Amino acid sequence: MAEDKKILTSNFGAPVYNDQNSMTAGNPGPVLIQDVHLLEKLAHFDRERIPERVVHAKGAGAHGYFEVTNDVTRYTRAKFLSKVGKRTDLFARFSTVGGEKGSADAERDPRGFAVKFYTEDGNYDMVGNNTPVFFIRDPLKFPDFIHTQKRHPVTNLKDPDMFWDFLSLTPESIHQVTILFSDRGTPRNFRHMNGYSSHTFMWYNDKGEYFWVQYHFKTEQGIQNLTREEADRMKSTDPDHATRDLFDAIKRGEYPSWRLEVQIMTSEQAEKYRFDPFDITKVWPHADFPPIPVGRMVLNRNPENYFAEVEQAAFSPGNFVSGIGPSPDKMLQGRLFSYHDTHRHRLGPNYHLLPVNAPKAVAANNYQRDGFMSSGATAGGYPNYYPNSFGGPAPDPETESPAITVSGQAARQQYIHPNDDFVQAGDLYRKVMTESDRANLIGNIVSHLGNAQKRIQLRQTAIFYKADPDYGSRVAKGLGLSLKEVESLAQMIQEERAKATQ
Repeated sequence: MAEDKKILTSNFGAPVYNDQNSMTAGNPGPVLIQDVHLLEKLAHFDRERIPERVVHAKGAGAHGYFEVTNDVTRYTRAKFLSKVGKRTDLFARFSTVGGEKGSADAERDPRGFAVKFYTEDGNYDMVGNNTPVFFIRDPLKFPDFIHTQKRHPVTNLKDPDMFWDFLSLTPESIHQVTILFSDRGTPRNFRHMNGYSSHTFMWYNDKGEYFWVQYHFKTEQGIQNLTREEADRMKSTDPDHATRDLFDAIKRGEYPSWRLEVQIMTSEQAEKYRFDPFDITKVWPHADFPPIPVGRMVLNRNPENYFAEVEQAAFSPGNFVSGIGPSPDKMLQGRLFSYHDTHRHRLGPNYHLLPVNAPKAVAANNYQRDGFMSSGATAGGYPNYYPNSFGGPAPDPETESPAITVSGQAARQQYIHPNDDFVQAGDLYRKVMTESDRANLIGNIVSHLGNAQKRIQLRQTAIFYKADPDYGSRVAKGLGLSLKEVESLAQMIQEERAKATQ
C-alpha cells in the first residue's frame, strides 16, 4: 500500500499551496512582505548555523579605496560618485559560498565579491559574486538550493545526488551551472577574478530620473583560473592558497585593483526588452548595453585583526545611499530582508556599531536603542521616539527615491518567460567558449555528475541538451548514457514547460 501523501506545511502546520513562487505585486514583482511563508522560510534558514555564516563562511578581506574616473552624474546623485578623482574608503571581502570555514579555497564554487563603501551619505554595500548570473530567480528556493550545496543531513557528507537532483529539477539554473563547471568555477585566486552585482539596481539623478544598472568589477590583474586537476592538487597542498595570496600580495605592495564598469538601461528599454531585465539568471548582452567606465577599486591595506575586521564584517544589498536603490528583482527583494536578518542573528542587533560595519564619513542618527552589545553610541542626548520636539533627528524628504509603478494580483505567480532559460547558456557554450573551454567543461561535469544516480544524470543531461544538442550529447557520451533517452527527456521537458504556460 502506498504511503499517505505528505503535505508541505508551515512551522505551525498550515498547508502550503505553492513552494516555488514568492507572492508578488504583479508579475514579475516586487515581492510582498505579506508572504509569511517566504519570511518564515528565510528567517529559519538564516538561523540554521552558529556562529559562522550560513553561506560565504570562508573568506578573506582587505581595506582600500574607490576612485571615480568617469562622470556618471547624469545617471546618479550618489555623492561618492559625484566628481572625477573623488576617493572613498572601502572594505572588500571575497569568499567561497558553500564550504565551511575550514574548506579549501580551490573548491568548485562561486566566489563572493562584497564591497562596503564608507560614503558621506552612510555606508553603501555592493554584495555580488564572481559570476554575472545565479542559479535561481526566486528567493523562496534559496534555502533549498543551499541545502543541496551543503552536507547530507544523515551522512554529513557532500552528496552528488542532492546537488544534481535539485539542479536537474530547476532548469533556470543551467546558465550558472555552465559557468560553474567551466574553469571559471575555480578562479586561481581572489585577485584574478571579476566581480558582478548580478542583480539589477536603480540609479537616480537630481532630476528624479531613474535608470536600471548592473555592475562589473573587472580585474586589472587579468582573469586566471585553475583546471580541475590544478584545483585538486591545490586543495591538498595549500587549502588556504587564495587567502594567503591576497594577504601576501598586499604585504608586498602589489595592490590588487579592479575597474568598475556599469551597464545602463532606461525604464522604457526595460519594458520592451527581449529578456526580463530583473531576472538574475540572465545577462544583458554587451552588444545591447555596452559597459561604461565609472571608477577604480584598489586594495592597499591588510586587516590587523582577522576576526574583528573580516569575520565580523557584515554586508547587505539593503545598504543604499541616496542615488541608488533596489529593483523589482525577486531574488534581490528576498536578500534585502535576509542579509540584515542573518547578521542580527550571527552578530547581534547592534552589529552596525562594530568598527568595520559602522559608517566612517557620517554619524548614524536614529531611534534604535538597547539590545545585546549596545555601546550607547547611538543614544545621544535626544529622545528615543519620533516625532518629538526636542531636536531629535528627522527624515529628509529630499533623499526620497523615484516611485516606480507596480500592479497586478497578489498571488504566487509562475515566472512568465519559462522557455528562455536555455538560450543564454547555449549561447555561452556555442559562441563564447573555445573548444578547449568546452572540453574542460564536459570533463568537469562528467567527473562530478558521474557520482549521482543514473536517473538524475539523465535528467540533468537533458537540460544540457536543451541548451545545446552538442553540449548534451558530449555529456551523455562521457557518462555512457543513451542519447536517445536524453533526447526523449529533453522533449518531455519542453512539453511540460509548454503546458505550464498555457
